[in-house]
Amino acid sequence: MNRATVVTEALELLDEVGLDTVSTRRLAQRLGVEQPSLYYHFRTKKDLLAAMAEAAMAPHATAPLPSSGDDWREWFLENSRSFRRTLLRRRDGARLHAGSTPTGDLDRIRRKLAFLVASGVPEKDAQLAMLAAGRYTVGCVLEEQADAGPQEDLPADVPVLDHEAAFEAGLALILGGLVQHTAPAGTGSGSGSGSGSGSVQQ
Repeated sequence: MNRATVVTEALELLDEVGLDTVSTRRLAQRLGVEQPSLYYHFRTKKDLLAAMAEAAMAPHATAPLPSSGDDWREWFLENSRSFRRTLLRRRDGARLHAGSTPTGDLDRIRRKLAFLVASGVPEKDAQLAMLAAGRYTVGCVLEEQADAGPQEDLPADVPVLDHEAAFEAGLALILGGLVQHTAPAGTGSGSGSGSGSGSVQQ
């Protein structure tokens, strides 16, 4: 048993029982070890959850970084979509991620910010856009994963919420606001409007 094995099994347990039911006792039983054995790799459950959150982000954290020829607006949208898809891959993925610190991803965040600034986005606006879009994405996924399904007691004139369509509409509004703060193409150091990625933790 090593640290990676513990995290992998913990994520599998998360998918099976949900975040509220994940415990070191259940994880130890799953691994066929005594509970104190887990403390060799993780001193507390909080440490374990942090490692799980980092591992769960792997599909997004390994996505290609933007290059100088990319349209920053399309990249902004796709980066946030990638973040959303990754959160949705795991049961309670948004709850697991919320509040985590991107200690292992700071270089990628800096490179994303540099791309936005080079594309003409004011640095402060780029930072705030990344934060706003990231928190918006986590909030959307929190609601989506908490949705128990169609509510039959809703009035007939209340439309059924399409989570993906609602996410895209809100994301477009965030992007539109950022465009207004960005230098026109040719006047900045890059292609023109700016955007931020999914979150300060992306």
